[in-house]
Amino acid sequence: MLFRRRKPIGIPEKLRIFFWPRRSFARSFQYFIKRILRLTATPHAIAAGAAAGAMASWTPFIGFHFIIGAVFAYLLAGNILASALGTGFGNPLTFPFIWSGTYVVGNRILDNGVDGTMPRLDLSELNYFELWDPIIKPMLVGCIPFMLVTGATLYVLAYFGVSTFQAQRKRRLMKKRRKELSGQQTV
Repeated sequence: MLFRRRKPIGIPEKLRIFFWPRRSFARSFQYFIKRILRLTATPHAIAAGAAAGAMASWTPFIGFHFIIGAVFAYLLAGNILASALGTGFGNPLTFPFIWSGTYVVGNRILDNGVDGTMPRLDLSELNYFELWDPIIKPMLVGCIPFMLVTGATLYVLAYFGVSTFQAQRKRRLMKKRRKELSGQQTV
């Protein structure tokens, strides 16, 4: 193998890298930004897709964020790959804040009079339909304001970022092409 490690890393090291990257979370965040910027689509499609993925991360339906993001991206005429990258907004570091925020806001919107603490549930004999009223319904209602704010903010940032990046890239390629053509004509 060409790029294999001399000494393979073990499972504990793989787990540590999964939860705490070697080169920090900032580098991973920059990687996501670069992946979104380099997609080949219109700025609207990329921005709408990234916003759709981030919006899907606010929903309480864990495991379905990619599907929800793809549906949102389709409805907004966005890029589905950008929506998949946008779901990176919801991750193990942000989910506790997302869940607690949507739960509290949802209870306030529904005027349930709950103080923000989750109800105690016996998980040994749980009927999943019993989760709807005390937990899922408030979280589903509470996610709507967060989705709208996050979607609008991310759309604006991504649209201007992608359009600027694509314009700079086009200028660089045109400059390179002119240089190549002028080199061919002198020969």
